[in-house]
Amino acid sequence: MSFNDALNEAGAKPAGKRPYFLDPQVERVLAITMSLMQELAVAHQRADTLERLLKAKGVLVEGEIDTFAPDASASAERQMWNQEYIARILRIVQQENEAAALADDVASGEMADDMVRGAG
Repeated sequence: MSFNDALNEAGAKPAGKRPYFLDPQVERVLAITMSLMQELAVAHQRADTLERLLKAKGVLVEGEIDTFAPDASASAERQMWNQEYIARILRIVQQENEAAALADDVASGEMADDMVRGAG
């Protein structure tokens, strides 16, 4: 997967404007924080699983991970992963920038308000 493909996939969103229930800036920070929490929790669980499996099989000894130094290829892969990760975390900022360019886009909440006003 290319970096641009990863960015496009990370930025996928439902149609329509994002509904806000709190102040938009607060929601932006909350969305970024929640994305980070989710990513970190998954990474922690996977790392813990790998360490336990490798230690149980005698493949890894205590402290070996802390002294590991990646080669150039691994460093390049990690850098690509970091860029994709940042794109996922900051997805809300990207989506808001895209939404600003589509000023005619209607939020689902606005549609509901319009329907209620029309019915009343």
